[in-house]
Amino acid sequence: MPQGSSQHRPHKVAVIVDEGTNPFEVGVATELFGLPRPELGLPGPLYEVALCTPTPEVRMNHGFFTLSGVPGLEAVDDADTLVVPGRPDNVVPRGEDVLEAIRRTHARGARVMSLCTGSFALAEAGLLDGLRATTHWMWAGLFRELHPKVRLEADVLFIDEGGVLTAAGSAAALDLGLHVVRRDHGAEIANAVSRRLVFAAHRDGGQRQFVERPLPDVREESLGPLLAWAQERLGEPLTVGDLAIRAAVSPATLHRRFRVQLGTTPLAWLTGERVALACRLIERGEERLDVVAARSGLGTAANLRARVRRETGLSPSAYRRRFGPAAGEAVRV
Repeated sequence: MPQGSSQHRPHKVAVIVDEGTNPFEVGVATELFGLPRPELGLPGPLYEVALCTPTPEVRMNHGFFTLSGVPGLEAVDDADTLVVPGRPDNVVPRGEDVLEAIRRTHARGARVMSLCTGSFALAEAGLLDGLRATTHWMWAGLFRELHPKVRLEADVLFIDEGGVLTAAGSAAALDLGLHVVRRDHGAEIANAVSRRLVFAAHRDGGQRQFVERPLPDVREESLGPLLAWAQERLGEPLTVGDLAIRAAVSPATLHRRFRVQLGTTPLAWLTGERVALACRLIERGEERLDVVAARSGLGTAANLRARVRRETGLSPSAYRRRFGPAAGEAVRV
């Protein structure tokens, strides 16, 4: 099961590479979980990654790559997390050996996560029946046709159902991966990983899977300067109206720009940033919840508790025990 930064045994991740698997999602998994991270100052790696295949040699998507010389599917048997990337051909079922590897991994309590259309494999294995799940929006119709027992949500980035997680289109695999790092090791380490990736540190799973960019009559202005300005003032009583005034637009125009450029609303973005800041303050040792609530802009300790629990699944005190200064020797970056 997930390990906090205080526990130095690497969390073992197995990645199933099947016939036709997309190289991008395999790259995402190895980039997120497989690289050494000396910049964190930890006594050992966060994760240990093993690729595994159902046959000694596997041709990946369109034959661009052939993978050989890696373990077989027995590698899933000691994994804490199993990653199932997507592939473009989702009509042809996965091999029974692959589906059985997924089932037995889930049955023993390990975490199973799919990237992009890897959700088809999880559904074929029976892991998603009755659960919420997502997949690439282009394949949503086919997914619903093939797997009607799954509660598909086709317009979100990722869904975390506890032991089973699904990501939408390829880039959303990064969002889910960073979400997993944050759950396992806290906000500070997830932020450090995202900075190395030069990727957004936190996009909530409920954000839209894709952003619509119609050809505008007037060029849209980037939200970048406004976001940077707001991030420096999260402890202040900022409202959506304040953001609109700063951007010199109406609240309706600001809402539209957030939807177009970020796939979310101004309020949801502001709340997410405040929760992330609150988590970092807790990790850095601030124990007074009223101080954390005030400095992060969440207002009250009660609101802080509710928001942190909703985002992390932990109360602030449990979050502190898991990720606070006394939990380990990580150098905060």
